[in-house]
Amino acid sequence: QAQLVESGGGSVQAGGSLRLSCAASGRTRITLGMGWFRQAPGKEREFVAAISWSYGRTYYADSVKGRFSISRDNAKNTVYLEMSSLNPEDTAIYYCAAGRPGQRYTEYDYWGQGTQVTVSS
Repeated sequence: QAQLVESGGGSVQAGGSLRLSCAASGRTRITLGMGWFRQAPGKEREFVAAISWSYGRTYYADSVKGRFSISRDNAKNTVYLEMSSLNPEDTAIYYCAAGRPGQRYTEYDYWGQGTQVTVSS
């Protein structure tokens, strides 16, 4: 089994920044990478960013390119999501996941419990 624990969510005004963390333990290292997804009320879960464990290759949704940055610390089994220039449309529950670092949620085997991000205008 694997456990993923997100932290760092909260409330921020538009234009502000937040950093999310996802600490992985258990069998997550048999996966190829980590990803971040988000789900806003009444909307489907959508891909945000992903990174591979080995080469650190990154992938981003068009809506966050240039504003969000994903990184990893292999020694700590932790992945980060730096978010800047936040706007109210970024408000959602953010989930980290472990699996293949792709854009489809079906590529991930393990999920965290989620952390709320609220951006006010």
